[in-house]
Amino acid sequence: AVARQFSVPVVEIDTEELSDPRYAANPTNRCYFCKSELWSRLAPLATQRGLACVVDGTNADDRVDYRPGARAAAEWGVLSPLAALGFTKSDIRELSKARGIPTWRQPSAPCLSSRIPYGTAVTPDRLRRIEAAEAALRALGVDGDLRVRFHGELARVELAPNEIGRWLEPKLAELLRRAVLDAGFARVAIDLRGFRSGSLNVLGGVVREAAEASAPNEETAPGAPAA
Repeated sequence: AVARQFSVPVVEIDTEELSDPRYAANPTNRCYFCKSELWSRLAPLATQRGLACVVDGTNADDRVDYRPGARAAAEWGVLSPLAALGFTKSDIRELSKARGIPTWRQPSAPCLSSRIPYGTAVTPDRLRRIEAAEAALRALGVDGDLRVRFHGELARVELAPNEIGRWLEPKLAELLRRAVLDAGFARVAIDLRGFRSGSLNVLGGVVREAAEASAPNEETAPGAPAA
């Protein structure tokens, strides 16, 4: 919709990251293999079309986060103009709103593989279940940041802090539970800490969270796990 609004042509390409065993094994540098696959497809396409370079949407906030994919971008000469100019996520939202871009308040949506703990294989079925669960929760009216974290048969749901209380109400909690179970999970838990960007980086020991010396114990709503 945004591309149409600004008359920007869209070209879709196929990537095969799931066919790469290094990616599918889900190591801590999984994003490097994903981005390597993406840029290896886009860079030649840009050359074929006479384009000077490939750019991405990395912003200044991203550069303080754990981003192994940045190495792949550097290797392929991909530029990050927003980050280079110091634009933060909030800056981009503010400017987008001022220019009438409808996605200005859209929650971030990193790849579904980021919902799977490091060391747990990424498979099409697991991605499908995560995608279905998040889509079902959006359809129910969940607003703001949302992640369905994969823990085997358990789905750990992270909601925006201001959404948690509403979805703990019995009727809505049951709707949430049923939606996630229908997506293919056996149990559901609402994380009372709410949405935390990169929470599985902390759980996997890749980064440390303030005031937490080790991987945190899960806090869930009383009665939230469902058989």
